[in-house]
Amino acid sequence: MAAEPPAEFTALPVHIGPMRRRHLRQVLAIEAQVYPRPWGLSLFLSELALRTSRAYVVARVGRRVVGYAGVMLAVDEGHVTTIAVDPALRRHRIGTRLLLAITREAIRRGAQALTLEVRLSNRGAQALYRRFGFVPVGVRAGYYADTGEDALVMWAHDTQTRAYAELLERIEAGVGGPTVVEPLHRW
Repeated sequence: MAAEPPAEFTALPVHIGPMRRRHLRQVLAIEAQVYPRPWGLSLFLSELALRTSRAYVVARVGRRVVGYAGVMLAVDEGHVTTIAVDPALRRHRIGTRLLLAITREAIRRGAQALTLEVRLSNRGAQALYRRFGFVPVGVRAGYYADTGEDALVMWAHDTQTRAYAELLERIEAGVGGPTVVEPLHRW
């Protein structure tokens, strides 16, 4: 069971906004806690430099970065590249808020479908993705080099439809707690 968040985080709104260089120290700290083989500073910097084909966001409570996510865009598809939440603040729908933000940005940029890979053992993440309409379509054997674990490949199709917009609206309505989303398209 996840520990309760520190009292200072329960009443404050979660701010979702573009990832900036100034956030990277905190992003890297979360990355090191969450992933056995974390991305390094140079990889994040190179991803942030690709503004036309990437979108990266952070979730903040006050000044503290508590999560981040990214999506790569190619033609009419989006590929979720990363999503992570500070382990001390899991189960507070921060991941849901992050996925809402990058999904909406991908749709705004023309994505007709979204895809991602997730560890077969990560049932919690798979449940989150299923709520967003992602369905399993295959397995990539040995995808994760750190452990040799297989990846489940998931896709969400028809993301430009009214039905998908309504799904996102229902998800957002169920988040609870205040969320402030900064305009992402002013990058």
